[in-house]
Amino acid sequence: MKLVLITIGMLALGFAGIAIKIWAKKDGKFAGTCASQSPVLNKDGEPCGFCGKLPEDCENK
Repeated sequence: MKLVLITIGMLALGFAGIAIKIWAKKDGKFAGTCASQSPVLNKDGEPCGFCGKLPEDCENK
């Protein structure tokens, strides 16, 4: 039972941290979430599967 309570507490803390980060950011957006920006994920310069932008079109470089 103690382990379950600790697990729930840790999950609640994580969700609270993410909520605070979204609340503190302008317009609630995470910076640099476009997968096309990552050279590890996009070795061929293909457009992002989420937003469709090419790496050179992304705002957060």
